Order: sequence, then C-alpha cells, then structure tokens
Amino acid sequence: MTTTFTPIRPGCDLREAFQRAYENRYTWDPDFSGYQGHCFWAQGDRCFKGTFELNAGLKSKVQGIDDEQVLKAVNSQLWEIAIHRVRRDFKTTHGDNTFTAGETDIVGTEVLVGGKGEGDRYRIKDDVVTMVHRHIHGTVVTIFTTETTDTGSGYLSSAYTSQYSDPSTGEPRGGKNSFKDTFIPLTNGGPWVLKERIIECEAGSQTFRFEDLKTL
Repeated sequence: MTTTFTPIRPGCDLREAFQRAYENRYTWDPDFSGYQGHCFWAQGDRCFKGTFELNAGLKSKVQGIDDEQVLKAVNSQLWEIAIHRVRRDFKTTHGDNTFTAGETDIVGTEVLVGGKGEGDRYRIKDDVVTMVHRHIHGTVVTIFTTETTDTGSGYLSSAYTSQYSDPSTGEPRGGKNSFKDTFIPLTNGGPWVLKERIIECEAGSQTFRFEDLKTL
C-alpha cells in the first residue's frame, strides 16, 4: 500500500496539531510525592557524590557535596528535571496564543506563535515538539530534540541541543550545549525520572547520575 504525504500548507491554523504535541509530553501526575536517592557529578578527574531529595513541592535538597559550584549544578539539574515535568493544561499555558504553519523541513513543521507569545516558534513532527525557539527573560533559547523516550504516557526528550542568543541580533550568547538523558520509571507505573544526564559544552563534558532512587 502506498501512503501519500500531504504537506501542510503555510498559513494554516495549527492549534490542534500543536496542542496534540504539547499534550503528548510526559508529565508527572498531580499526586506526585517526590523521590530521593544518591547523586553523582563527574567532570574529567573530578567526582563528587551525595544524597538528594526532591519533595512533592518540587523543592530539592542535596547533602554531602562540599563544593559550592557542584552543589549548585546538581540542584540546578534537579530543578530542570522537575520544572519540565509539571503538568499545565494547554489553555492555561497557550490560551492567549495563535499557532500558524510555516515551512516544513526534516525537523518538522514550523509553528509560528502569535498573540501573547508572539515571536516564539516551534517545530512539530509526529506529535513531538522537535524544536523550541522562545524568548525568556531578555534572551532567546533554541532547543532541537533529536531523540525521545516513549514512556507509554507521553514522550521525554532524551537527546537535544540548546543555544542562547541575543533577541535583537541573533548573535549566540555562549556556546551550544548538547544533552544525552537516560530515564527510568521508579515503579512499573512511573513516575519516570532522570537516571543520567551527560552535558557536552565548551568547558568539556559533565555527567550527572542519580541512583538508588525511591519514592517519598
């Protein structure tokens, strides 16, 4: 059987398609109780380990790491993990926005945002948000997702890059970071949490690992 692909015409309303991709992201249930375990950080010959707890209010507490920069880095990664697992309904987040189709390429179909989020752009493909281009606190962040993990209750980005840039000139602010994430479910039904994150950047490679994980 031959499948005919019909490209999306630029200018079309993409609200429904973008909402499907938005709601296909994996998020934690509202009754998420938090979890705890051991945490490890490594860069070159340097290595630190400690314990952590992320509570139901998404506040993290890391103990046993006496290097302030490493402590801050581990807390930052736990915050990043948690903030992207918060479930917010589409209307609350994007109710004041419009979504119009741009060009389609190998990354996906461009989604041009109007309304409150004017200037932001996304790309979507197979109900996955494959590119994010957002204005945040006076800068622009552009994220490309190249691999995902299917949890059975939505997808998680498992390989992606991020780049900050000047919103006026488009000039890069800092180098591009590449991420490789490994996720596991805490129990058979989840929640899914991060087991390992490897970040490649100009300063070298950093590895964050989380083990002996248990729900609170």
